[in-house]
Amino acid sequence: MPFTLLAMRPGFRPPADTSIVGLPTQGRASLTPMNWDLLASLPEEDRAEILAAAVPRSFDRGEVLVHDGDPADSLHLIVDGRVAVQVSTADGDRATLNILSAGNYFGELSLVRGAGERRRTATVLALEDTRTLSLTLATFDRLRVRHAAFDRLLVAALAGRVEQLSGRLLEALYVGLDRRLCSCLLDLARTYRGSSPQVSIPLTQDQIAGLVGGTRPSVNQSLHKLSELGIVELRRGRIVIRDLAALQRKARVPVGS
Repeated sequence: MPFTLLAMRPGFRPPADTSIVGLPTQGRASLTPMNWDLLASLPEEDRAEILAAAVPRSFDRGEVLVHDGDPADSLHLIVDGRVAVQVSTADGDRATLNILSAGNYFGELSLVRGAGERRRTATVLALEDTRTLSLTLATFDRLRVRHAAFDRLLVAALAGRVEQLSGRLLEALYVGLDRRLCSCLLDLARTYRGSSPQVSIPLTQDQIAGLVGGTRPSVNQSLHKLSELGIVELRRGRIVIRDLAALQRKARVPVGS
């Protein structure tokens, strides 16, 4: 399942010590301060240098950031917006594998030496207007020659991916669909949470099915169970979470975590 090496699980909450610093003046004025777990292990001056070397990119809603099969030549740090990681199935359908938001990143495998012939294993689509910082392999190689810390950054990123893959594999093997769905909805609630006590998730049931690794009919059945309990409300093209505490209990997550 190579896509798990491309994208972080939805709802990831980065630490608060990896701010955008040292950006060139051209990019700094338009970017909101953001944190990335990927850069947390670097000293502040190294974070500043790597962010200054990255190129600000902007994508409109519905625009593709990278295509499946494109050369894997850059890492993207998401500054704001939300993107979907998608693949084509054997039947020709498109499955959504992950939803990423500000503080997430994708494409770190492109920074591995010898990855010049590597190809993207998924398409990343902007679900809304999105901004990223793009770091190419050539730029990263220039930085790592001067700073050994950048090699440690890459090792940490890859180790994190292995840990995520192991967790998702265990979940797929030993956790039932209903509980996986509740966990996924909680992750998405963190991604889409606003000021309202209710959380509106603008994803279709097909997209939710891809995220939990289930079929649409099975996921639809599970969603209707939650709807009958008053935990969620099903609307056209979106799911509204009405009772987060009940959803946490269903997912067996301690309330308030």
